[in-house]
Amino acid sequence: MFDAAPALHNTLSLPFPYNRKSFCRYEPIEQKIEHARVLIVNDLLRYESDLSEVAKKEWDGEIEQNLRLENKLSQMACDNIARNVQRLVKQPKTLTVHLSEVAEAAKTFEPDAIVLSGTLSDFDLYDQEFIREFNEFITGTKIPVLGICGGHQLVGQAFGGILKTLDGFEPHEKRTNRVVEFQYRYVKIIDLDDPIFAGMDDPNSGVWQDYTLEGHLLRVWQNHGLEVVNIPEGFRHLAKAYLCENQMMVKRTDGQLIYTVQFHLEKSFEDWSKNPTRWEHPNESRDGRILFENFLVLALEHTRQ
Repeated sequence: MFDAAPALHNTLSLPFPYNRKSFCRYEPIEQKIEHARVLIVNDLLRYESDLSEVAKKEWDGEIEQNLRLENKLSQMACDNIARNVQRLVKQPKTLTVHLSEVAEAAKTFEPDAIVLSGTLSDFDLYDQEFIREFNEFITGTKIPVLGICGGHQLVGQAFGGILKTLDGFEPHEKRTNRVVEFQYRYVKIIDLDDPIFAGMDDPNSGVWQDYTLEGHLLRVWQNHGLEVVNIPEGFRHLAKAYLCENQMMVKRTDGQLIYTVQFHLEKSFEDWSKNPTRWEHPNESRDGRILFENFLVLALEHTRQ
């Protein structure tokens, strides 16, 4: 009774880009960047002393277990970022510090670039001194920055961005049961001229997939329930999606180079070898890998100007 299935399958096709299979193709990773010093910032909560009074009240009786999850996720997030640097750079140097330490670490480590990890908790649950100090640092630094997911939101709010849930609530109004953008999704590039998309004007470059060249789409991993609902002053909007309009932006004013992405481009080299039941990300997250590599190239150019 299954004989007709293959024939039926061959007669059906999904609209572009879903009929493309190239997003899973295998390719070797070449280390094209000679050296880079990257400061990785852990944006998650660590200890009870990192919490605001709001968090201590709302998490009463659950502080220990919530912090345990924060620390578990921070390890994964920072390891993923470090693995990208190590796999893309011949002579990489990385240092991982907490959000509360970024300003001092930037002075002593003198990085070529700073990469901000994702987050789990809303920012009003953080010690507000951390947030104030970060805002002061990020609005003034000339070191190139890449903010990922929660890092994108941290940068956005520092420059006057407004954070809301995907269905329009203030974060404190809806802590749970949020609408989420999750798993691999397509986002639409709206500024093709930005150098982070280098090679898109050459269909023979072999850099981008067909769905990117033809439809100006990126296929990226999503996992968030908040968004920056506006584009802060000085930033340009680079990519959008259905559930979350602000998927990617850049600031190239005032001597700064700050890219932020709502999606998780760092999944490219996530290591699932210890858990064989999970799928592999290297080829699935190919677009994220290209963006990460292009950012490092642009960061090095900016730093050496």
